[in-house]
Formats: sequence, C-alpha cells, structure tokens
Amino acid sequence: MSVTAGPVTSESGLKVTADRSFSEVNPSEVDTLLVVGGIGVMEARSNRELVAWIAQTAAHAPRVASVCTGAFLLAEAGLLNGVPVTTHWARADRLAREYPNVVVDADPIYIRHHKLWTSAGVTAGIDMALAMVEADLDAELAQTVARWLVMFLRRPGGQTQFAAPVWSAPAERPAVRATQDPIHANPQGDHSVAVLAQAAAMSERNFLRVFSREVTCTPAVYVERVRVEAARGMLEQHGGGVDSVASACGFGTAETMRRAFIRRLGVAPADYRQRFSKVPTTAQAGETL
Repeated sequence: MSVTAGPVTSESGLKVTADRSFSEVNPSEVDTLLVVGGIGVMEARSNRELVAWIAQTAAHAPRVASVCTGAFLLAEAGLLNGVPVTTHWARADRLAREYPNVVVDADPIYIRHHKLWTSAGVTAGIDMALAMVEADLDAELAQTVARWLVMFLRRPGGQTQFAAPVWSAPAERPAVRATQDPIHANPQGDHSVAVLAQAAAMSERNFLRVFSREVTCTPAVYVERVRVEAARGMLEQHGGGVDSVASACGFGTAETMRRAFIRRLGVAPADYRQRFSKVPTTAQAGETL
C-alpha cells in the first residue's frame, strides 16, 4: 500500500503498484507494519494523516519495522523516542539531529528492540527479513532461505565497513588544527600526545583537554581513525601484504591493525580486502588476520 493506490515510482526508477492506499487499510488488520525508505520519505513526513495512521497502526501491530530512511517516518510518528535504532549510515547523523530523543546507532545492519525493528540500507532489509523468519519460525528455515538467496544468514560486521569516511570539522583553534594536518599527511608518524602537544605549544594535559573538546574525541582515537582510513585505501587499491599495510599506516604490527579494524569496522583487514579490493590479488603468505 502507499499514500495513494496505483503505480509508485521508486527512487531507482522502478515502478511498484500499490493495491490500496493506507487510508483503505484498517490499522487493526496489520500484523507487521513495514515502512520503507526512499526519496519520498522526507516529504511524506508532512502528511499528518499518514503519520497519524502509522502511529495508530503501530499501536495495534505485533511488529513494526523500517528499512533505510523509513525510520524517519517512524520517528515522526513518535515511535522511536528513547529506542535504539539504525538507518543508512549516510542518513544517521540527520536522523539523530532532527529527532534528538531517538538513540541512533549507524553501525548495525539492523536492530530489534522488542517489537520495533529498524534496518540500514536497502539490502539490510533482507538481513532483517531473514531475522524475522528466524524469530517467527526457526533458524533452520531461515538458513535454508538464506542459502537460496545466496547470502549470509547473519552478515559479518556492521555497515561501518561500507561507509565513506566522515570526519569531524577541523578544530577552530589554529594550534589544534595544525596538529590534525600532519596526522592525515603522514599516518605512519609519531603522533603521541607528547609530540602533538609540543607541536601545539601546549602542555600535554591542556592539549588533551582542548583537542578532545574541539574534535569530540581523544587524540589517540583520532589517530586510529585516520590510520584505519589510510589502511582501508591501501587494502582497496594495492596488493601488498597486511604486514606492509600495517607498517605503512603506522600500526606497527598486523595484529594491532587487526584489533583496530575489528573495533572500528567490525571486520578483519583480510576480510575487508576480500570484499572491497579494486585489484585482483592472490592470498599473501600468512594473511589470515
């Protein structure tokens, strides 16, 4: 169903026919309310009749779910206040900004919170649907469906591994901003608090306090983020071994880089390369990290 019955053109250009408009559906008849995303969602939020129908239907439905930016409509209906949710990584900041009472986590493929389910991008809706099959029936059937779809029953890692790097705005204070540029220019360098504080002409304690306030994370976290992004680029573009990538990006050892990747992206470097490499590579000796 849609706002109006008839053909609906999706954001990708695909036309889908809605048999009925939402106003023709009795809210008490809905078992699973699934709100999909797309370019029309933002405008649809101003349709008060639709938003009221979603809220009324959600009160009766045993399960309420969204795919991608469909979470914006659920939030507009007041259904996500105080609830941990996810949406597409590129829209997560906007969801959190426009609905500050919603607890947004941009990494999970999907999140289930009691009867509320939210998922990331379009294909994450399939992951969520498989989880619903498992919840309603059993894991064996869900696994069978996953095999027929040629996909994981539980996709490894979160959506952060697919996201483009999103950096905080440069610090306003020139002395702090001047310490950020060398980190990006040379991730391999010595970027300890002592070295950075000396470059900023501050005491270590004062530098740590000012940097954390202006950049919204500690220097160590910032350096690790930059190094992970540098390593992502090398793993995507080059065929060198994990050890050489780790050294070139300032991690020191492959194990240190592996821990950083698991912490930031939810996947190991070798797994990341296998999924996102732009060049054909053969397995490097010992590359099992």
